[in-house]
Amino acid sequence: MLKTLLVLMTFCFSQQIMADSFNLIINGIAMHEEKKNYNEENWGLGFEYNFKEKDKWINFINGGFFKDSLSNNSNYLGGGSKRRFLLADDKDGWHIDAGITAFIMTRKNYKNGQPFLGALPYASVGTSQFAINVTYIPSVSPKLVALWFFQASFKVAEW
Repeated sequence: MLKTLLVLMTFCFSQQIMADSFNLIINGIAMHEEKKNYNEENWGLGFEYNFKEKDKWINFINGGFFKDSLSNNSNYLGGGSKRRFLLADDKDGWHIDAGITAFIMTRKNYKNGQPFLGALPYASVGTSQFAINVTYIPSVSPKLVALWFFQASFKVAEW
């Protein structure tokens, strides 16, 4: 399964040779729609590697880890594509990104810790230096509760 994902990611990004930016991701807050004793401080680290923008679309790969809603480690690796909407004339100024991220993930209390695939909507608001990322995770058969997941993104390198 991991080989298939890597082949698909290579195919998706094969026409883009050089990265535009490398961002440090701080995984952080989950806001569950059903209030129970869930861990809503999902701290962890990750990365997002953004390829050069093409026709207002940016392909990316990402990965990282965080403490999940049951305080267990979750690990992910994935990628996606997002559409950039500028809020000012300056390309480094404020923008909104909207797209989809697909990933392979492991979680202790889901599928017996075996890797599984997923895809989620993705949005981001910020500048070229800093942004807040958010994704919505719907309720998935009977264990999980729908939630909003937030990350902070900091640019650390640009090519």
